[in-house]
Order: sequence, then C-alpha cells, then structure tokens
Amino acid sequence: MRYQKLPASLYNQNRAAFMQGMKPRSIAVFFSSDIYPTSADGTMPFKQASDIFWLTGVDQEEAILLVFPDAHNPADREILFTLETNEELAIWEGAKLDKSQAKAQTGIGQIQWVAAFEKTLQRLMAEADALYLNDNPHTRASKVVQTRTDRENAALRATYPNYEIERSAPILFTLRALKSQEEIEQMQRACDITKAGFERVLQFVKPGVMEYEIEAEFMHEFLRRGSRGFAYTPIIGSGFNACVLHYIENSMECKAGDVILMDVGAEYGNYTADMTRCVPVSGKFTDRQRDVYNAVLRVMRGAMTLLRPGVSLQAYHVQVGALMTKELIDLGLITAEEVANENPAWPAYKKYFMHGTSHFIGLDVHDVGHWHKPIEAGHVFTVEPGIYIREENLGIRLENDILITEDGFIDLMGHIPLEADEIEAMMAG
Repeated sequence: MRYQKLPASLYNQNRAAFMQGMKPRSIAVFFSSDIYPTSADGTMPFKQASDIFWLTGVDQEEAILLVFPDAHNPADREILFTLETNEELAIWEGAKLDKSQAKAQTGIGQIQWVAAFEKTLQRLMAEADALYLNDNPHTRASKVVQTRTDRENAALRATYPNYEIERSAPILFTLRALKSQEEIEQMQRACDITKAGFERVLQFVKPGVMEYEIEAEFMHEFLRRGSRGFAYTPIIGSGFNACVLHYIENSMECKAGDVILMDVGAEYGNYTADMTRCVPVSGKFTDRQRDVYNAVLRVMRGAMTLLRPGVSLQAYHVQVGALMTKELIDLGLITAEEVANENPAWPAYKKYFMHGTSHFIGLDVHDVGHWHKPIEAGHVFTVEPGIYIREENLGIRLENDILITEDGFIDLMGHIPLEADEIEAMMAG
C-alpha cells in the first residue's frame, strides 16, 4: 500500500465506540464498496466505503464487518469476513489480505472468508433481537446507482423480516465527525501534499496554458508524494469559468488578465484535503481583482473565528452572511437599500455568494456529521467564502480546512500561500 497505515488500536477504539451506541442484543453489519464496471472488462478505480474503513482500516473489496457486543461467545463479538486469497488471484491481481494480516491490521480476533458470512450470520441471529443496517442519509448524496450496501440491506430485510431494524448512520455521524489525533495527522498529510501541488502550479501558470495542463501538474505532484490523486474531481476555472461553481471540464485556455480559480485537494490514505486558491494568469492581480480577493480573504478569516464549540452551524452561516454583506456593499456590488429590502429566505448577498461557507471534511470531502447539533472540539470544517461576478468574468473563492479546538481552531492549511502579495511573489520567483 502506498500510504502510511493507521494503527489497529485506532480501529479497536472506533468499533468500541460504535458498539457503545448500539441497543442490547443487536448485530450490526457493514459492507465494502463494489468494484463498479464500465464496459467490456473495464472497471472504475476502487474506493472503499468510508464507514467500514473507519471501523477496520481494510482497503479492499469483498469485505464484511459484523459486530455483536452481546454475543454469548466472546469470539463472535467482532468478525471480519474477507475475500479468500489464492495463488491465481495473487498472480493476476496481487494477493489479498490473509487472515493473519487482516487480524494485525484491524485488531479483530476472528477472521473468516466472506463465503462463510451467511451461515455465520444465521447462527448469530438466533441470539439477537435487532439488526443494524447502514445507509447513506447525507443530504447531498446521489441515489441513482445501487451500492453493495443497498443490495445487501434489501436481502437481509427479506431474510430476517421479523427482526427489529435499526440504523447505524446516526451513531456514525456523531463518531466520525470527531477526529482522532491519528486521523488529524493523516488529514494533515493530505494538506501537505496539496500544498506541494499548489506551489508547483504557481511556477507553471502563465498566459496560454490550458486548464487541464494545470490539473496535470497537480496530479503529478500528488502521485509522486504517495497520494492516489485528487480527493474529488478538480475545478480549474479561468475567467468566466470561475463563476461556474461546479465547473469540472477544465478545457479552456488561461488568458492574460484573467484569474484562475483552483478548487483541488489531495487524498491520502482515504482522508481528504479540500483547498481553493485563486491566482492571476499574468502573475499580477489588477486593482479590482485584488480588492475582491482581499474582501473574500477578510470574510474567510472572520468566518474562522466564528467556528467555535457550542456554535450552531445555522447561526454561523447567518453571521458569515453579515460579513459578506458588508464586503459586497464596499465593493459596490449591492446597496444598503437592497439589503434593507431583501428577502430573508434569499438575502441580497446571495446574488454574488450563493453557496454555504463550511462543511464537515474527513474520509469524505463532504463528510458526515450532524448539522442540527452544536459544533464540538474535534470537528474539522472547510471555510470557503467566495464572490462570483459573472458580469466581470471574475470569480474568487478561498478555502482552508480547520480543526476546531476547545479554545479556537488550528488551520491545517495555514502553511499554504494565501495572501495576494505572497501569491504574486511566488509566481514571480
């Protein structure tokens, strides 16, 4: 494996915390991701399901975790089912985890081959009253394609119709949002790799380069530092493209006088970084571009100070809106009269700043967490305000990832160039 693995002790702690949230006499099961087919014999790159990874550290397909805290036999309280490795598999694809390797990596004492899952589950269900099934209730989740978890859940509901069904996601949303020290260090590695990619790009950008060439420079640096690539589809938008929030074509020429918005982040060991920077194609911001840039930077820094333990995310976004409203008035983009007469459901600032400022980040870029509960120390959020002036072909967004502490925050990207002067100096160097 190309990345530094986290210790089995972390996964022991994670499973113990999850089991504490389960009802008595209940079993929970978790499934790895499918390898999704494309056409002919092609497949998509494998990406492990975040929940089973958080609970075990297993980063291969055809894995199942079963936990049963009240099992009569202590050996049945944690079972990992893995794909049986063999010589032919080793020749064609590389060997999978054997039982001793799986035990060492996960801290789970009982390892069985995945073929034994149904028989073992049937035996243990005789002792249980409830079955915890996992799902993906993230508000931004797409439900178009059936996942392996969806498929297995349907089969389990049909096989055990008289059992009480519980949901694992609410427990995991609480636990996964609170990052351990080991996870923070892994996320910091992803941020460090992202920094290296950005500094490489600052030496590369000039009029005439293509947006996809910039994407390639990031990818080169990410891969050579142990990342498997981008944590999400990168946005490299120059000129008007920067005003398209989810622009991913990255197909246009970067022209003199324009600003490039780069929303990119490296993954490392399945953990993600999420950074946005804006740089002038010609190496120097115009006065107007610099004014808008600095306005966004002031909102970003003000927003960071608002993210504190006990704060409501809903109230936080209202406060950030007030910061942005002042900046947009000062830039001449909206008027005090428009603010006074605004629709509270769509404030005046939304014309130029139409997205949220922060989201959870971790194993997923838009990570799990309870939006209706107060912020806690140990949460990690993005901070990403932006101003998009379509009539000026100018979009500025700035984004860092911050760890919430008891008395403030730690900026995991505080070492990545951010000030306009610093950007210009590095491009000139």
